[in-house]
Amino acid sequence: MNFLNQGIRVLLLTVMVLAGFGALVKRLYYFQITKQEHYQSLVPSDREVTVREPGIRGVIRDRNGIDLARNKRNFVVFFDLEEIRRSYLQQHEQDPKQQKLTTEDGMPRKTVETNIVQIVNTWIIPKLNELGLAKNYSGENLQKHYNTYRGLVPYTYNAGLTYEQFAKLAEHSLEVPGVYLDVRPEREYPYHALASHLLGYVQPWRNGEVPESEKRKFNHYIGDEKGFAGVEATLDDMLRGPAGSKTLVKNERGKFTALSDYRAPKEGAAVTLSIDARAQFLVTNTLRRAGRAAGVVMDVQTGEILAMASVPDYDPNDFIPSIDTDTWKAYNENPCRSLVDRSISAFAPGSTFKLATSLTGALNGLATRSFSCDGYVTYGNYKPACWLWNQSHGSHGLLTLPQAIQKSCNPYFYKLGNTLGEERMVAGFTMLGFGRPTGVRLPNESPGNLPGSKAWKRFTHKNGLTPGDIAQLAIGQGDSLATPLQLCTMVSAIANGGRYYRPRLVKKVVAIDGQVLIDDQPELRFDLIQEGVDPSQLELIRKGMWMAVNEAGGTAGRAKIPGVEIAGKTGTAQTADDGRRSHNSWTVAFGPFENPKYAVAVVVQNGKSGGKVCGPLVHLIFRGLLARDEGMQLPLAALDPVEGNRDPIEEIPLPEDVMAAIDVSDVGETADDVDEPIEVRPTVTLPNQAVIPDPIITPEVDEEGSVVPENPQSNDP
Repeated sequence: MNFLNQGIRVLLLTVMVLAGFGALVKRLYYFQITKQEHYQSLVPSDREVTVREPGIRGVIRDRNGIDLARNKRNFVVFFDLEEIRRSYLQQHEQDPKQQKLTTEDGMPRKTVETNIVQIVNTWIIPKLNELGLAKNYSGENLQKHYNTYRGLVPYTYNAGLTYEQFAKLAEHSLEVPGVYLDVRPEREYPYHALASHLLGYVQPWRNGEVPESEKRKFNHYIGDEKGFAGVEATLDDMLRGPAGSKTLVKNERGKFTALSDYRAPKEGAAVTLSIDARAQFLVTNTLRRAGRAAGVVMDVQTGEILAMASVPDYDPNDFIPSIDTDTWKAYNENPCRSLVDRSISAFAPGSTFKLATSLTGALNGLATRSFSCDGYVTYGNYKPACWLWNQSHGSHGLLTLPQAIQKSCNPYFYKLGNTLGEERMVAGFTMLGFGRPTGVRLPNESPGNLPGSKAWKRFTHKNGLTPGDIAQLAIGQGDSLATPLQLCTMVSAIANGGRYYRPRLVKKVVAIDGQVLIDDQPELRFDLIQEGVDPSQLELIRKGMWMAVNEAGGTAGRAKIPGVEIAGKTGTAQTADDGRRSHNSWTVAFGPFENPKYAVAVVVQNGKSGGKVCGPLVHLIFRGLLARDEGMQLPLAALDPVEGNRDPIEEIPLPEDVMAAIDVSDVGETADDVDEPIEVRPTVTLPNQAVIPDPIITPEVDEEGSVVPENPQSNDP
């Protein structure tokens, strides 16, 4: 019996031992297999870390080698958040946790996550504060970054350290686990707002999805900057340099001890623009005399854009590496629309379109025709008039084409347009580049609007143009829209004898290995003479533009330069500005007349007279360009951005001595009289700012990230 009881006790003990052994095996499996990676990370040993380094962005220069966009050295502090967490767990039993409310399948869910902000604030910030290098930050942003990437993408904690701060932290780097230093290139625009719309800006790699192939390849992934707006965007693929990579060895203390398998990142292609920085400075400062304006200067012999400015403007440096909330709000909510490039935006062209009508007439052999101005032309109940009729019930009588251009007579061009008819008018204007983008290498270029074109018919659901519509097209009213660049390109062709070049902003692009990606070659699209224009008829158009500037009764007298012959054409288009009746004023010109070098187009929103507002601006631009040709060096300096204004502008004065020298005889011009019976539509169609990508907004400091004591040991960088 005792033996039996003893056997039972042994059996029970065996069962208990076996059960305990099974539990032990299960726990050993959990710790040795399931948690193997975690505990291996806590065991002191060397390990390799692979890092992707972004390429270096190529420089952008003007035609004379002046840097317009370049890179500067930037000292950066970044966190490896996963390493910070592991170092924390070496001395703490577990992570601090927090509940997070998420939505899954439309239902709210509570989840638990590692509170990495608490870890950073208790484990890292005090050490940085001892060094005087702590700064307040956005705890929400840091937590979101960790939840998305863990340690794959380094978290940029502080960018823009001084060299002294960088050296101080480097000296004590072993004391701050998971905190690293790097020297990275950062984009810089040395002339600030100068050419801002042409250059655009860049933004750091947005924390999007990292490709799976890259996750398998790298422990740390740093993406490339991306171009936003301007040539930074259109030439982004060329400007980006090839990425690099490196393999680093970490010791048991988690610090880098060796570098192996290093492949340096390379620089992207060098971009040379056709822009002359000093001419750009001249045009920009000139346009700032108006509240909202744009101007283009082109080399008539090559199609190169020498200057192209838009007012108001912005400072691209404000977006690097991110833009603060207040600055972005000021730009984005500015009623004058600082971010919009007016040089490639569409406006009602007014009487500048009379040049396109004249060229279309020459294409069809009608430039020698004379038409009578009787004060107005009747289209049913519609009687559009000449400015002279609106002013004094007068008329110009019989006019030749040069005289009609000089005096800007509406009835002449109504009749010329109606003689041509819809088909020939639309074909001629299309050839001259209206109703379609020029193809300049900039994003968001407006095609303008050409009444009678296929696009216009789709939009308006009309089958064609009435005689009254054709009359309005002939003088740049109604639905007509054109950009300053389109008009300047047309004037270049008039100036050079008929050669229509594609406007070029990018002169050449050369890769770091010397490969030419974009060659420095003019692109001739067509020659008006080869298309059938008689040179003598083209000369009639040139003569009319010369008379508009240089003879009494011309509308463009204020563009005149003493001692140099300039040819031009003004325009004042009735339009609407955010629902209110307004005007666009224009002057287009070329010069010198006999040996043309430059074509210029200027538009001013809410300018009341092309001759009195834009004529003086064109005068000042030509005056500077011609002085440069005589050996004077134009100034060049950084420009702060301007906000612009919406005030109506009656006149931009010229100095009294200049006015006396050019002996201006003012005459009226199209649409100056608000009683003229022109149907005004809200035709100022600037690109919607929604098409401009939202930038990276600097995360605002929040309560969780407010960690620096009131009296820090050193200034916050």
